[in-house]
Amino acid sequence: MSSIARIQTFAFAGIEAVPVEVQVQIAPGLPAFLIVGLPDKAVGESKERVRAALTAIGLSLPPKRVLVNMAPADLAKEGSHFDLPIALAVLAAMDVLPRDELHDFAALGELGLDGALAPVAGVLPAAMAASARELGLVCPAQQGPEAAWAGRIQVLAPPDLPALINHFRGIQTLAQPVPPRLDDAPWAGPCLSQVRGQESAKRALEIAAAGGHNLLMSRC
Repeated sequence: MSSIARIQTFAFAGIEAVPVEVQVQIAPGLPAFLIVGLPDKAVGESKERVRAALTAIGLSLPPKRVLVNMAPADLAKEGSHFDLPIALAVLAAMDVLPRDELHDFAALGELGLDGALAPVAGVLPAAMAASARELGLVCPAQQGPEAAWAGRIQVLAPPDLPALINHFRGIQTLAQPVPPRLDDAPWAGPCLSQVRGQESAKRALEIAAAGGHNLLMSRC
């Protein structure tokens, strides 16, 4: 019998987070690890990072056909942030993680070969999109406070894959990240509230400021 697991994540179109479902099927057949759903090179390489990370924590893929599908299949998937949702869906398909709990979360993060989680772009818009869909968010530890800016959303920000596995299995509990405090001193300069219109541009500025991202401004 095949084994299927699912978890939510996001692709990005500019600053917009587009929902993507990662589906994993483990079925009898020649050993293989396949990723489909218009993955770019970084996503295609995820299978090697996932395989190495599992080996580093003492797990190995079953000698079966592991198929990863990212739906919708006609949407291009770009970036290394798909590493974590792929790994979690694979672990759920292997019955290492409880599938029911993964249904309540979206995830994004880049995996190191040792199972550590590295920061990725787009955590704040992903957290906002997850909150709108009444989902929690799993992201790298360094970006937990950024994700917490999304408001009333459960954020799991583990430093590595073992810490996240232990949380889902009830061995340890990850604390809810706290958004960083802003300076209480009043700001004497211009304010975005004084700008009329330009909603997309203002949102881009707010996301860049909250996440400490770089921003290129070009005068047309």
